[in-house]
Amino acid sequence: MHLHHSTNSVPDNPSMDLDPKYDHYDFPTTSPEKKSGHPGHTTKEQDAQVHQLRMALEQAGYTERLDTLTLLRFLRARKFDVEKAKQMFIECEKWRKEFGVDYLVRNFNYEEKEKVAQYYPQYYHKTDKDGRPVYIEQLGKIDLTAMYKITSAERMLQHLVVEYEKVADPRLPACSRKAGKLLETCCSIMDLKGVGLYNLNQVYNYVKQASAISQNYYPERLGRLYLINAPWGFSTVFSAVKGFLDPVTVEKIHVLGYGYQAELLKHIPKENLPKLFGGECECPGHGGCSLSDLGPWQEKEWARPPKWMQDDNKKNENKPTKTMEAGNTGVDKNVEKEKSQGQTSTTTTGHGTTGAGAQGVVDDEEAEAIRVAKEIMQSGPSPAPTQTIPAPAAQPGATSTSTTAAVPQATVNVGGGIAAAPVPGAAPAPM
Repeated sequence: MHLHHSTNSVPDNPSMDLDPKYDHYDFPTTSPEKKSGHPGHTTKEQDAQVHQLRMALEQAGYTERLDTLTLLRFLRARKFDVEKAKQMFIECEKWRKEFGVDYLVRNFNYEEKEKVAQYYPQYYHKTDKDGRPVYIEQLGKIDLTAMYKITSAERMLQHLVVEYEKVADPRLPACSRKAGKLLETCCSIMDLKGVGLYNLNQVYNYVKQASAISQNYYPERLGRLYLINAPWGFSTVFSAVKGFLDPVTVEKIHVLGYGYQAELLKHIPKENLPKLFGGECECPGHGGCSLSDLGPWQEKEWARPPKWMQDDNKKNENKPTKTMEAGNTGVDKNVEKEKSQGQTSTTTTGHGTTGAGAQGVVDDEEAEAIRVAKEIMQSGPSPAPTQTIPAPAAQPGATSTSTTAAVPQATVNVGGGIAAAPVPGAAPAPM
């Protein structure tokens, strides 16, 4: 087993075979999560499946993004089914070419970011106590009508993709160097203060389309999700829903009410947490926390130029080959209509996603956690099949043994993970 490093010397991974042709890492490659299928904790069979997937992709003509860590993420997202992982990868590469990802990450300038943030704050800010990037989103401030006077759905999605690319490199590699261990996921905070059906329905179509991008092309990026300022009834409904989920997924979701500060501070240093959420950080001199983008990826000791920046030959290559519309990039034509109408349509398809490679039933943990979060926040924008499920424990004086619940769409952005899919047995939450 050999491991090539591009800069700093990092000890070889003692528990996983790495490929000298593709695995040129300059950060730790052993996951702190001692779980089967994670880097440094793979079985011989899983190592063989990595090689099998790589050989199949090489034979199909692919030469990029064939490193072990990337292939392991795709394999985990498809439960180590090599053929399914291969199809997911191929669909991802097709989408990258059509969307122009390599071109956008080098050339896209989101000059309206500061103005858009007034109506939909979404940002990465420093790290949690595990060393992972913290992603923050404030859903209660959404004002799509105002946003579309500043930007467009197309540019919002392009910005989203560029940020996903920057999570993969340089953010996570820099965090891994500083922490001394491999970090592949983010810690997300979703602030529900002020959220109502109006906010969610207004942005539903945009987020639904963004979901296809995340769940199909950026798998296995959710580490921990905090839902703070959760409205009354939220926790009760989640307790009923989580019985239908993978226990691993449930562990990632933490529903907190209005007294969330102490819990957040157990996992995020107070100097890293914005003052708005009970911490001490205000990022003076950087335009505030939401615009600072501070973290190890900005610190000289840990930051390195991302690999996509080092290859100048690709600066003007791979421009988008298709316009962004339903059927190729996850963008619904209804989204573009919102710019002139000032609102979103809440029409959904059978599985809640459009775009290349959208899966009707998403089997990765990240997508499952995300769709549950959104389902609890709203009852769903359109009629859906019903399913009888056990009811939550009855209150004194009440008698009930079951409830009939809709299986509507669920979609939400948690920073390295937006997803949309039916939620089995999810009941509408009181708002």
